[in-house]
Amino acid sequence: MSSMLADSESPSRPIASIWNSSEGRIAAMTVLMLTIHGIIRLGLPPEIRLPGLGVPIRDIPLLLALLAGGGPLVWGLLGKLRRGEFGSDLLAGMSILTAIALGEYLAGTIVVLMLSGGEALEAFAIRQASSVLDALARRMPTLAHRHESGTIHEIPLDTIQIGDTLEILPHDICPVDGTVIAGHGVMDESFLTGEPYQISKAPGSKVISGALNGQHSLTIRADRLPIDSRYANIMKVMRASEQQRPQMRRVADRLGAWYTPMALLLAGLAWLISGESVRFLAVLVVATPCPLLIAIPVAIIGAISLSARRGIIIRDPSILETLPTCTTAIFDKTGTLTAGEPTLTKIELTGKWARETVLRRVGALEQYSKHPLARAVLRVAEAEIARFPVPTQVSEPPGQGMTGTVEETQVIITNRAKARQQFPQMDIPPTSQKAGLECLVVMDDRLAAILRFRDRPRHDSAKFVAHLRPKHALSRTILLSGDRESEVVTLADQVGIDVRHFGKSPEEKWEIVREETQNARTMYLGDGINDAPALAAATVGIAFGTQSDITSEAAGAVILDRTLVKVDELMHISKRLRRIALQSAVGGMTLSIAGMALAATGYLTPVMGAIAQEGIDLIAVLNALRMAWLPRRLQDYDSSLDTRNSRSSEDRNR
Repeated sequence: MSSMLADSESPSRPIASIWNSSEGRIAAMTVLMLTIHGIIRLGLPPEIRLPGLGVPIRDIPLLLALLAGGGPLVWGLLGKLRRGEFGSDLLAGMSILTAIALGEYLAGTIVVLMLSGGEALEAFAIRQASSVLDALARRMPTLAHRHESGTIHEIPLDTIQIGDTLEILPHDICPVDGTVIAGHGVMDESFLTGEPYQISKAPGSKVISGALNGQHSLTIRADRLPIDSRYANIMKVMRASEQQRPQMRRVADRLGAWYTPMALLLAGLAWLISGESVRFLAVLVVATPCPLLIAIPVAIIGAISLSARRGIIIRDPSILETLPTCTTAIFDKTGTLTAGEPTLTKIELTGKWARETVLRRVGALEQYSKHPLARAVLRVAEAEIARFPVPTQVSEPPGQGMTGTVEETQVIITNRAKARQQFPQMDIPPTSQKAGLECLVVMDDRLAAILRFRDRPRHDSAKFVAHLRPKHALSRTILLSGDRESEVVTLADQVGIDVRHFGKSPEEKWEIVREETQNARTMYLGDGINDAPALAAATVGIAFGTQSDITSEAAGAVILDRTLVKVDELMHISKRLRRIALQSAVGGMTLSIAGMALAATGYLTPVMGAIAQEGIDLIAVLNALRMAWLPRRLQDYDSSLDTRNSRSSEDRNR
């Protein structure tokens, strides 16, 4: 498998990448010039000057640093000013120019180091905070094995076309989304779904890119191009989320907009009142707002990275700010508040086939399904059937049920509406509203059985709902489902939700969520497939995304591991981001303002102010980096989590 993977990145590369950037090189050069200045300063008095220029020889390294390093930085800042970007970083450029004008070369050089080193440090910090995203990228296959003229050829990943026949060797990573056309085996999809399960594969089964193949080769047909496959889409979403500018970062820009004029006003007053121009420079040097420029973006990327490590994909970083402000929680039912583990309670035989025959053939198909009803059937079938026959032509289109051929008999597992649509002449017994979940089994176009199920709440649903009001200030909870009234009312009573809506179509769900969102900020939790309109209508949409398209525009976040614990973790991550970002930005600015006051009153020289500001920057960035670290606790209710009850629960609409 090693040939299939990109080379891993050595631990030294993040450090080396700092110096590969222009800012990093300027910072390194500035440190060198400061070192040379210090050595010369120890040996030569200031009276020894360069002939013809009158500049002290010990200041020559500082002038070189200001010219070679400060010049490009100031030019870039002037470009921002020409574009009307009056940001807080312009203070640094003004500090450099003022230092040169006043002959304070050492202070100006330290500002160059502060500005270039700060930008290099930001790049390094973001790279460290993005380590999970880099690990995902390094895991992506670079080669594939394609069948051509009866032989297998190793080909670059980007040459794969839709319809190509590919061989997935044992322990290889699947390069594209596709369909198995030959072979039987298992795949480990835990890296993508967060669920530690081996998924059986047979002809007709779907495979997803990024899944790790087991011990047997599988032959697949490529259904998507590599750039459109699931693994690549996850990477696109995560990279795009890094580039988006949440409201929190825009707030930082607005703070900088008033902070810069305030600093200039204070610096001007200090000069005017004292008559000492050096105080103007000292105030500007201390005022350089690197905590604003660096800390907030580092904290945001850290939150995205921490979320990824916890099995949560952040599609829209702005939800990290808005989630703590939500006051209404709206839940889908199946697989969200229920365990997604229905129990098969009754098999109603309606045809000529015996119970043993029905269970044997249905069980043979359900081995290749990840739907929760399939597991319910298998629990009963495996207890009664010693060995299942091998099915062929297995297919499970989303929302269409499951079909396949077992013992030369076509078997269809579907729901009542689909059966009536496909077999309008079929005599299907009526059902009551209290019947619960059901599946119809059709064999050779004849109704063979009706399977009846009951779902149960997740073991921690009631605890999770109960803790939302005291711990997260969510004062209103709503259960919104397309299921029957009896199922919805029973679940709502069990988990403690007062407002419940049942029998709702996706369009009706959207309308309800839209109305609720007009009155308060809402958090909607659903499966990301049938609930896409409702997810889009909510203030924050959170999708349980094991089965859904990760690139759906509906959800702001996707929970890969379908547990309510992960939802609570996301809520805590968003709270923690807000707290740490404000600590770094506001705390850093407060220290800067205090330093400005000392500089304005003459207690800080420009050099002392520059050194103090460097210390403030370091504290702010180190604090922001805490966002990427895993705290000891990311939940605040007793979940008593049992991951075996956290299986995916996509509504197959059987």
